[in-house]
Amino acid sequence: MIIGNFYELFGQMVFLAGILIICLLLLTLILGKLLIKQDRLIFPKVLLLTIDLFYGPFKKFSGIIGLDEIIVDHIGVEVRNKVNENEFKSIDPQDNLLILPHCLRNPHCKAKLEESGLVCVKCNKCVIGTLKKNAEDMGYKVFVIPGSTFLKKIVEQNNFKAVLGVACYQDLNLSMMKLAKFSPQGVVLSRDGCFKTKVDTKAVLEKLGCSDHISADEAKINALHSCSKDKLSEKSF
Repeated sequence: MIIGNFYELFGQMVFLAGILIICLLLLTLILGKLLIKQDRLIFPKVLLLTIDLFYGPFKKFSGIIGLDEIIVDHIGVEVRNKVNENEFKSIDPQDNLLILPHCLRNPHCKAKLEESGLVCVKCNKCVIGTLKKNAEDMGYKVFVIPGSTFLKKIVEQNNFKAVLGVACYQDLNLSMMKLAKFSPQGVVLSRDGCFKTKVDTKAVLEKLGCSDHISADEAKINALHSCSKDKLSEKSF
């Protein structure tokens, strides 16, 4: 009798917990949509707690209700950018890192792969040279990497206080999640994939704090490697 009552009570608690989690996921989606569509950040700690704690189930839940699962990463990136923006700006660029994905490089790139990633030769055939030059002029350490293994080594081997990354939604969100104590900022690729990806150069330069110093040649490269903000939002809703 006692055992039966225990299992009944336990079942009710599990059911209520499930309902609460579903409500939390729905609330996070609603608040995330407000942030993405109207630039209104409400209950950021709740959003980050949900995304970090229920990341896998949250993505599956989004798919079940008919949304692109990438919305979870989209919300995560936007929230972290908002939450860390002021702290990131207050840190000296010399204490910051810029992490770029190797997929941005030109198909005929001659950069060599070393322990710290690709060594850009600044041939001006792709956007990497533009971003690297501007960032390094400000004091940033710049790394062009092919994967998360390199990111782990960079974190272990460098002293820094903040990081700006460029990647697809999922990789960016997961990386920002892991580097939460470094006031991360992120810019999402405007066209992702493993080859010939694109990024809005102006958006990266704005994050770096040097968008006013872009030259005519750099602007031309930017035009070849950017897309409108409307295209980004269409991926999630």
